[in-house]
Amino acid sequence: MPTARISMRHIKEVLRLKFAAELSHRQIADCLGISVGVVAKYVSAAANAGLTYPLSADIDDRTLMRALRGEGAFAPGLRLREPDLTEVHTQLKRKGVTRLLLWEEYAAAHPDSAYSYQQFCVLYRAWRQRLKLSMRQTHLAGEKLFLDYCGPTVAVIDGATGEVRAAQVFVAVLGASNYTFAEATWTQSLADWTGSTARALAFFGGVPRLLIPDNLKAAVTKACRYEPTLTRTYADLAAHYGCAVLPARPSKPKDKAKVEVAVQVVERWILARLRHETFFSLLSLNLAIRELLGDLNTRAFKRLPGTRRAQYEALDLPALAPLPRSPYEYAEWKRARVSIDYHIEVDRHFYSVPHPLVRREVDVRLTARTLEVFHAGKRVAAHPRSPRRGAHTTVADHMPKAHRAHLEWSPSRFLRWASEIGEQTRRIVEQTFATKPHPEMGYRSCLGLLHLAK
Repeated sequence: MPTARISMRHIKEVLRLKFAAELSHRQIADCLGISVGVVAKYVSAAANAGLTYPLSADIDDRTLMRALRGEGAFAPGLRLREPDLTEVHTQLKRKGVTRLLLWEEYAAAHPDSAYSYQQFCVLYRAWRQRLKLSMRQTHLAGEKLFLDYCGPTVAVIDGATGEVRAAQVFVAVLGASNYTFAEATWTQSLADWTGSTARALAFFGGVPRLLIPDNLKAAVTKACRYEPTLTRTYADLAAHYGCAVLPARPSKPKDKAKVEVAVQVVERWILARLRHETFFSLLSLNLAIRELLGDLNTRAFKRLPGTRRAQYEALDLPALAPLPRSPYEYAEWKRARVSIDYHIEVDRHFYSVPHPLVRREVDVRLTARTLEVFHAGKRVAAHPRSPRRGAHTTVADHMPKAHRAHLEWSPSRFLRWASEIGEQTRRIVEQTFATKPHPEMGYRSCLGLLHLAK
C-alpha cells in the first residue's frame, strides 16, 4: 500500500506522464526528482484501483488518495458521501457518544461511499475550526450550567421618591444548548445570588451535574486554583439540588467562556434594546427582560442549525436531573458560642440550646421563619424566628433539672404544700406573698418555712 510521501500535484503528474505520455518509471523519476520506487508504487496503486488518465471530474484529492490507499476500488461517477458534520457536532454533546461510534453509523449507512475513519476525523476537525473560538468547546448535555453577572446595570426609578437605583443583571446558560436565562436583582449579595440560581434552575426545569460560577464573594469565600472554598449557604443550595459547584479558576476566563459569550449576547440583544425605556420597579424590568429572553432563545443560530430552545429540548432537557419537590429556601449560616445561661444570641434575641453545650461553639442556620442550631453536624435545637430584641425563647427540655423545677414553682403550688401542713401555715404563706411586690420574691421565704415541717 503506498504512502503519501509526495504531494497530490506530484501524484497526478506521475499518472499523467505514465498513462498519457507513456514514459518509463525511470524517466518519470528523473523528470519529477523522485525515486523510481515511489513512481512504481503509485502507478501500481492506480492500476489496482482502476484509475485511468485523464482523471474523472468527479475525483477530488480526497477521493484520489482514498482510492490509491486501497480503501475501495474507484468506480467512474462514484463520489464519497459527505458526513453531516453539523449533526456529528450535535451528537458529540451527548454523554457516551464518540467519533468512532458516529463514523461506524455513517459507514453502515453508506458502505460504498464512506470516508475512512481517519479522514472522517480530519473533515470534522477542519469543519469545527471554522466555527467561532467560543464554539469549539464540547459540553455534554445536562452537564454544566454557567453563571455570572453582566457588567452594565439598568436604572430603576422609585416612583414615590424619585430615587434612581442600579439593578444588576444575572445570566445563566447551559453548556450544550446555549439556552439562556436572565433576570434583574438589586444586588449581587448572597441572598440575591442564591435566589437567582434557584430561579434559573426552575426556568430550565431540571438540575445539571455542575454549576460553574465566577469567584464572586457570594459563591466563594476563598478563591483557589485547586481547592476553592464555597460559602456555606451556596454549598447548602448545591446539596439541596443534588449537584456540585466547580468555580472557574482565578484569572482563567476560558473556564467560563460559555457564560462570557452569553453575557455579551444578553447585553446586545436585551439590555441594548431596553436602553431607551424607563422602569419604575424591578418587576416591570424583569417582565421586559423575560419577553426579550423568549425572543433570544428562539432566534436561529448563525453558524449552526436550529435555535437555543430547540437545542435545549433535544439535548439538555432530557439529560437534566429532576428538580426537588420544593425550591431552595434561602438560609444564612453563622457561628455562635453558647452562653453560661445555655442561650445563644442572634439578632439581639436569645434562643435556648441543650444545657450540656454551655461554652461550646455551634452552627446556626437562619431562614426567614426558623432558626436551627447544629453541633458536630447534628441538629440540637430549632426555634421560630422572633423579632423581639432582648427577649428570650426557651425550651424547658434544654434546662437543667434544678432550673426546670424552679420554673414549675408557683404561688398556688406553695399554698397547696402549706395546706397539707395546716391552716395556720397556709395563712403565713398567703401573708408572705401579700407583702412582696412580685410572687417570685416570696419563693425563698416560703421554701424556708416549709422546710421547718421536717
